[in-house]
Amino acid sequence: MVCETWTDKLDAYLDGELIGADARAVSEHLRGCPGCAAESLSRVQQKRAVQSAGQKFTADPAFRARIQQSIAPRRAPRLSRFWLPVLATAMVLVVAGAVSLTLSRQRRGEQQLLSELTDLHVATLASANPVDVVSTDRHTVKPWFAGKIPFTFNLPELQDSPFVLLGGKVSYLNQSPGAELIFRVRQHQISVFVFQDRDLGNLRLDDSVRSAVSFNVRTWSQNGLRYFAVSDVSSSDLDKLCEMLKAAQ
Repeated sequence: MVCETWTDKLDAYLDGELIGADARAVSEHLRGCPGCAAESLSRVQQKRAVQSAGQKFTADPAFRARIQQSIAPRRAPRLSRFWLPVLATAMVLVVAGAVSLTLSRQRRGEQQLLSELTDLHVATLASANPVDVVSTDRHTVKPWFAGKIPFTFNLPELQDSPFVLLGGKVSYLNQSPGAELIFRVRQHQISVFVFQDRDLGNLRLDDSVRSAVSFNVRTWSQNGLRYFAVSDVSSSDLDKLCEMLKAAQ
């Protein structure tokens, strides 16, 4: 059963409206309250279902062709020298608009991807069984993925570091399988996602991405793989784990 005092905060947390101490308080509550954790997982799944449904409609090519034919001019008018500067200016504006539209679509694609990853992270936090292979031994976790994902990766040696490997599971992005590795540092949980670069399609992420909603995010590409680290830990902790992962590859 959802705690009434946490209902509004739970909505704000999932919508990315909480930051700092408030976000950490909700995260800690989810780890200790089965009712709120289950409700959080249900809302994340509903949110992802709505997003998926909104992407299923695409314009009919025949309809697009009819519209283009109806607005196409019958005969190109003869242009005088007076109109040439006007036409040049118009072309510049069209090109600038096309570039702006492309960048806008790129940003929307990046935000959608990061939203999906943070949803997966929240779902893991709320799950009673967050990992499929439970082990602190990298030599147990890495081989478990063999045959389940179409690539391999290395895990760092965490001895004498504040990080603990909890295990891992298979996650999906754009219907392609990848690895989700779960780490803990003090009382915080970190999800590290690993997918093939080609699974991102035409999306080109900037490695400088630093945050998504109320979480810190790090991403980088290495050896044909794209890594994402998502958590509410401090930037310094997240950067340290990312450097250890990069050095292990």
